[in-house]
Amino acid sequence: MSEGDNPRRKVTSFDVAERAGVSRAAVSRTFTPNASVSPETREKVHKAAKELGYRVNYLARSLINRRSDLVGVVAAGMDNPFRSQQIHEIAKALVGRNFRPILLPADEAESVNRMMDQLLHYNVSGVLVTSDAPPTALCEEFAAHAVPIVLINKGDAIPHVDRVISDDETAGRIAAQTLLEAGATRLAVICGAEVSYTARRRQEAFLATCRKLGASAQALPVVINDYSNGFAAAAAAADFDGLFCVNDYMAFGVIDGLRAAGHDIGKIRIVGHDDIPQAAWAAYDLTTLRQPCDIQAEQAVELLLGRMDAPRMKERTELTPVTLVRRATA
Repeated sequence: MSEGDNPRRKVTSFDVAERAGVSRAAVSRTFTPNASVSPETREKVHKAAKELGYRVNYLARSLINRRSDLVGVVAAGMDNPFRSQQIHEIAKALVGRNFRPILLPADEAESVNRMMDQLLHYNVSGVLVTSDAPPTALCEEFAAHAVPIVLINKGDAIPHVDRVISDDETAGRIAAQTLLEAGATRLAVICGAEVSYTARRRQEAFLATCRKLGASAQALPVVINDYSNGFAAAAAAADFDGLFCVNDYMAFGVIDGLRAAGHDIGKIRIVGHDDIPQAAWAAYDLTTLRQPCDIQAEQAVELLLGRMDAPRMKERTELTPVTLVRRATA
């Protein structure tokens, strides 16, 4: 057994270079994304690394390069299926570009402050924020430390901080038009506007479109845009024949609440938002606005990469398109 095969000693890039018959620099280039190396050399190095059980120490490399491969992903409301779908697409987009996501679930202001502060100590390459939870001051602090940060569906405009925002104005407009075209005459939007920037914008666009078209509409406020609040709102929602729920998760609660109270769902038109997989289930068959998580994730990661290269450039905003998905409820 050679020294490199000794399980009691950690295998290094020198061992791989010796086994492959190449220089250590060639080994380094082989495991560096986008570095120039011939196919023959790459094959030799990968073969030797596999035989020896060699793994690149990314943390050690980050100390040398002064930039880690870590990207923080801050998310709240993980009980919502849309959030898990969104995080899945963000993680895929990051890993596809050789970054390692660190997920920080943050539903309380205190925990958000603590965890985002920890990200600075991890020397992360950037941060993606997928909720309204982190306060503006924290985002400003990251920008001041030249840590690239991209906000997804968060409202505050901050210097040197990029944003990706779903096209909520179009969503609210299409929701109103769809309900009216389906024959609804008494419309309502169910929304926790105080806690969500995107929900507030969808509600405003919905009500504005109804006014413009001369239709009767009002807002039914909830504390949080989730299933349980939707279920509770069903009692008031029963007085209307056209409902716009600002996310699918809450729409499911409304539908189940109406059914539990004995109402005929077929007489009430309902439109949701997000098009999570459960919206297509036979139990709901929900007409909804699709917010494409894959497109949104790509937009966010591209903005983050651009911000890494030019941290002081003027802040940018990307709009994620939405499309109507027609099903049985409207």
